[in-house]
Amino acid sequence: MIQIAGRIGRKTILATDHLFNLLALTYRLIRLAVTSPPQGRALIRKVIYEQVYFTAIQALPLIIPIALIAGSTLIAQFTKLSGQYDTGKLMVLLVVREQGPMITALLVILRSATSVTIELGYMRVLHEIEALEMAGLDPLRVICVPRLIGITSATLSLFIVFVLCAILGGYAIVWIFTYAPVGSFFNQLIKAISPTDIIVGLVKALCFGVTITVTSLYHGFQAHRSITDIPPATSRAAIECFFYCILINIFISILFYM
Repeated sequence: MIQIAGRIGRKTILATDHLFNLLALTYRLIRLAVTSPPQGRALIRKVIYEQVYFTAIQALPLIIPIALIAGSTLIAQFTKLSGQYDTGKLMVLLVVREQGPMITALLVILRSATSVTIELGYMRVLHEIEALEMAGLDPLRVICVPRLIGITSATLSLFIVFVLCAILGGYAIVWIFTYAPVGSFFNQLIKAISPTDIIVGLVKALCFGVTITVTSLYHGFQAHRSITDIPPATSRAAIECFFYCILINIFISILFYM
């Protein structure tokens, strides 16, 4: 019994220490992003553009079909089951508040979180981080801050694209290819949606972007002994990103629903 209690205590201490390390890294990156010096802004801006291009623009061929399928399926099923009663409210609740942010976060985790962890892990193992430090450059400012800004901005953009495609594109697909009565769908949608719904979705997307970036960067920094450390670090980063996003989603939903 004592061994079990001791093991639980050690696991709790390690998990708490890990969480505080993530929070400290988040604070450090946000502070660097806010207090960016005039030197090196062109380089940082270039990396931000490249990250937004990889995370958002190159993901459009994937997220748009997913949004269309999800939106059209929900509209068709809700219309059929409820006879258009509260269909707009259900779409706002699921697409804007819940489904949109989570699907966007999952897509960013699969495409960008793993890539960032692998990239930073190789830079760590091949001593490129040390080379930057010897050149007088701060790796957090040059490598991490642009990725934080780029991935977070891309997550917000992808969330907006997902919501618009799911609602507008889903309505168009249902109206063209089915006989479901969706004539008053937009009237219900306008009555149902509120600024709070939009704020909830945007806050979730923003928190997801920051969480995914910080977790990926942290695990990338941990792979410093050999190349074989990179695959486990990448796997842990992806799992933790998804787990933290679920917790944040639950916390924000409870906060706003209360």
